[in-house]
Amino acid sequence: MTDVKPILIPGRNCWTRTETHDAGVLVDARDYYRELYRAIRKARRSIVITGWQFDSDVTLLRGEDLEEANGGEVRLLPLLDQMCRENPELHVYILAWDFSMLLAMEREWMQNVLFNWTTNERLRFRFDSSSPLYGAHHQKLVVVDGVMAFTGGMDVCDCRWDDRDHPARSKLRCDSGRDPHGPYHDVQTVLTGPAVKPLAELFEARWAHSGGGEIHLEPVNRDDMTFEATMPAPPGPVAISRTFGKTLLPPQAEVQEIRALYVDAIDAAERFIYIENQYFSSRAIYDALVKRMRAAGRPRLQVMLVLPRQPEALREQIAMGVAQVRLLRALREVASETGHGFAVYGSAAKDEDGSDVFTYIHSKVLIVDDTFMTIGSANTTNRSLGLDSELNLSWEAQAPGDDVSRAIRRVRVSLMAEHVGLAGPAALRPLVAATHMVETLDALAHDGQHRLRPHPLETVFDQNPLFKPLEPEEFLIDPEESVLDESLFEALHKGDDGLFASGVRLLSRWLVGKPCDTTRHSAILPCAPVQEEGGTLGN
Repeated sequence: MTDVKPILIPGRNCWTRTETHDAGVLVDARDYYRELYRAIRKARRSIVITGWQFDSDVTLLRGEDLEEANGGEVRLLPLLDQMCRENPELHVYILAWDFSMLLAMEREWMQNVLFNWTTNERLRFRFDSSSPLYGAHHQKLVVVDGVMAFTGGMDVCDCRWDDRDHPARSKLRCDSGRDPHGPYHDVQTVLTGPAVKPLAELFEARWAHSGGGEIHLEPVNRDDMTFEATMPAPPGPVAISRTFGKTLLPPQAEVQEIRALYVDAIDAAERFIYIENQYFSSRAIYDALVKRMRAAGRPRLQVMLVLPRQPEALREQIAMGVAQVRLLRALREVASETGHGFAVYGSAAKDEDGSDVFTYIHSKVLIVDDTFMTIGSANTTNRSLGLDSELNLSWEAQAPGDDVSRAIRRVRVSLMAEHVGLAGPAALRPLVAATHMVETLDALAHDGQHRLRPHPLETVFDQNPLFKPLEPEEFLIDPEESVLDESLFEALHKGDDGLFASGVRLLSRWLVGKPCDTTRHSAILPCAPVQEEGGTLGN
């Protein structure tokens, strides 16, 4: 048994490595929402939640899980409000991305009113507009009492609930009278132990940078915060990695740890790379895969991706679907030239008329050689690796076959089995070995007896010639950096005595409340120092 090449390097591809007392993987929203409900019910002092999107009336327990509530409240906001009213020591902080107007028709309206004016005064809701120009706050994080944390790909909003069976139709996939949505797959992590502290500090920094002021999430001394995970996560150390785009107001330097994490993990791969994600349009990841495939003297890889049949909204199909298909087709050609296994899949259930109903893949998972795994909020897109705020957790084995490696393998096999539609030890056995994995999955995808489908690698323009005149030549909505002109940023550094620079500096202090506290938040949201006289700004 040989040691594996280390991937995780604090300061390069992760912010910190720390320990967990217990950790687990929650697959699909049924399992996550149920554990979130239980954690909310146990909360004593604090619940903090940040996300890309929220809906106030999301039902956390459904079907047979409702028995656990014994007729009590199971909707997100009414439950949080009830908990505050019952417990005068409980404080709830909710931080949502101040979304683009392009998404206004897809969001719950008047959330400031719903969350702040109709609930207990100790429940505070804010929109966070501190993301870079045309960037988004995409991190998903919940911390309860400073001792339990959830993070991954899942927001608490409608159109997300599903269980691992992903039937073509389900009445349970319905929120408060809305029409049931289609099958939906996602992955979240849950953990307790020292690793919760930096995650709580991350929320504190985000809250302060949003203009909400300083909060301090002191952990509650308790040992009853347990959970039932879909699968246990590897024991021992966990690494935390982030993406932040550069902003001027509030001052924040860029962080691209997750980008480096993916690139380093791909370079280290010796046997296989397994990715499931909502999108694939990152040039950095494409280049890393091509470099690894063309590396002389390295073993041939099995590279597998599980993606949605197509992006969810038409604007994404037009703007990102083209880039995705072009990159994947090019990777397929490189793999064919170099002898590596490469395949892209989707997953579908049969409807009553025999047609395919595809599961929408929203998870963000990378597993390499069963010795490395990262799960989080970051899509394999340019913006998720360079512009938006993102958060990933990673586990790394010391040697093939050790406890961590076996736990990672269990997660991979379970996820692949869900997409294929397999159950039972005998059926799962072909997925355990990684030597001919693409060949194995291709056979399952083409036999017509399982859920797995070969991805057609088509765009909306291939499917409908009427859209052909709209086909973009460049990536439109997937920038890697802020649209903010770099020359403007440099001018603000040099023009310390200028009226414009002084005005921006004063506005920054007014918005944030005081200069960036480099002693408290610099390790979380790195920022350039703001000097008392003629200072500098930085994202």
